[in-house]
Amino acid sequence: MFRNRLYTILEGTDEGGAVGEVFNTFIVALIVANVAAVVLGTDASLYLRYQFFFDWFEVLSVAIFTVEYVLRLWTVPCNPAFAGRGGRVRFAASPMAIIDLVAILPFYLPMIIPIDLRVLRMLRLLRVFRLFKLYRYSEALKMLERVIKAEKEALIVVGFVLVVLLVLASTLMYCIEHHAQPEAFSSIPMAMWWAVATLTTVGYGDVYPITPLGKLLGGFIAVLGVGMFALPAGILASAFGDEIKNRHENKRICPHCGRCIDEPPAENENPVGSVEDGSAWPVAADTPQ
Repeated sequence: MFRNRLYTILEGTDEGGAVGEVFNTFIVALIVANVAAVVLGTDASLYLRYQFFFDWFEVLSVAIFTVEYVLRLWTVPCNPAFAGRGGRVRFAASPMAIIDLVAILPFYLPMIIPIDLRVLRMLRLLRVFRLFKLYRYSEALKMLERVIKAEKEALIVVGFVLVVLLVLASTLMYCIEHHAQPEAFSSIPMAMWWAVATLTTVGYGDVYPITPLGKLLGGFIAVLGVGMFALPAGILASAFGDEIKNRHENKRICPHCGRCIDEPPAENENPVGSVEDGSAWPVAADTPQ
């Protein structure tokens, strides 16, 4: 019973109640604060000035995330998808559990094996991956995942077309500009840097064509890039609109009070059909005419 209750709190389900909401809010705030600490900690002068606070905040955060990870492993059999033998192993191999582990692993690795200082610095930067823990607590991120899955075929086609366009633009520009600028366009891979900057309309200006034919090709690729990169944005925007529309259409509205039936009633209200205090009348059954 206690494990089931703890599972609902950790997963933020409706059964978790106010305790689950407070826990989720606390974890989200802790994740955001951790990412901010990692970013600010790369400033050497700032880190040296507040090293004590940075270090102790890291220890406290790792302790909380470790307890959370262990509790999730302990309570995961309450989820039917991970019930039975090997359920905890399957959960530990799931993407979200791996993210949870990566979030705390850089703290424990130096205690287990000797690590070079440069490698240790790189491992500490992995703490930024704690940002991905927000997926578990964000319905908007879950909606984004559903949208990408729904439109993955169209996005793959657009991605393939963009890769083909990138290769063609790089090859043509290499053939046109190589003799005029042998250092800037020494090879097709080098020309790809120009193609990426042009297709994305960034235009850094470090590499650019100087021949008339090269300028003509560059202008054409730049205009084409605007339209090509608008395609995935349009696909995702349309899919988001469909997802939001479906969510509204799937909501069941009570014809008597106008409340969404999928939402729990407020604490000071009785559900429709309750006559405990006479404040609400039961819904009459339809009778044949």
